[in-house]
Amino acid sequence: MKKINVAIVGASGYTGLELIKILLNHPYFEIAGLFGSEGGERIEEIYPSLKGVFETDIQKADIKKIASYDLVFLAVPHKTAMGLVKELYGKTKIVDFSADYRLNQKNYEDYYCPHIDPANLENSAYGLPEIFRDYIKKSSLIANPGCYPTATILGLYPFIEYIEDGVFVDAKSGVSGAGKKLSATTHFVKDNENFFAYNPIKHRHSIEIKEKTGLNVTFVPQLLPITRGMQISIYAKLKKDIDPLEILNQKYKNEEFIRISDKPVEIKNVTGTHYCDIFAAKNGDMLFINSVIDNLLRGASSQAVANANLMCGFEEGLGLPKIAYIP
Repeated sequence: MKKINVAIVGASGYTGLELIKILLNHPYFEIAGLFGSEGGERIEEIYPSLKGVFETDIQKADIKKIASYDLVFLAVPHKTAMGLVKELYGKTKIVDFSADYRLNQKNYEDYYCPHIDPANLENSAYGLPEIFRDYIKKSSLIANPGCYPTATILGLYPFIEYIEDGVFVDAKSGVSGAGKKLSATTHFVKDNENFFAYNPIKHRHSIEIKEKTGLNVTFVPQLLPITRGMQISIYAKLKKDIDPLEILNQKYKNEEFIRISDKPVEIKNVTGTHYCDIFAAKNGDMLFINSVIDNLLRGASSQAVANANLMCGFEEGLGLPKIAYIP
């Protein structure tokens, strides 16, 4: 069949690189344009690992040009994304990596900034396929979930009817989740042989988890001294006696990229893949849920490709990575 021409806006970031790596091996998506805020660079100069594999210019972002592609991935920050979507919607299929279309208007403006494109909030589908697959298939604008919400919601989802309101989420991520821009928090000297919480309770992803699950969440993100990967530990009180692993296996029995474990899960087993591994156990009326993902893939780029596959009528898992980076 004819290739689908794809544009990546924000190609120079970590998620842009991961998209390139996935799309180069996709049978139907063809990378036809890379765009950035300034342009004038070449992707193989930013990422020498692409030399001899994929070499091309990064163009200055231009709405008319971007709108000419069949599918656009927006790997850009919040606020920047909605300015682009406002001009692009209805002209092409869009997968947006930012938070701009994940929340209702009130929640978004409480945690981010004034929204300049509220009309399209109603037109977007939240891109978590295991829960919103039918909506994704019918949409042309996908709000790709955050990495923390992805791993947390997938862990919580099977148990929502069985647990009391008020959930504690202990979330740990590799440093790549903060992106390429250097900050005091992500400096090597700060992170190496160190481990700490940042923005506890007030982190923006807490409202995303609450809005999608209906649960009040105490969310505490922490930074691990590793490059990539994310582990979520969730603590909740049960309303009734259940078998946690039976619940997980029943809910996700038909999901290719959810793997249920009978022991606590490990980041290394999902790094480099689209998988989410989940474990759960109880102690009396207390429930422990443990999930892991690759924050740059299942928490961003591979999930974006899964959503694009669904939007374009392809098999969801087409081109998604399955082999972990081990050792």
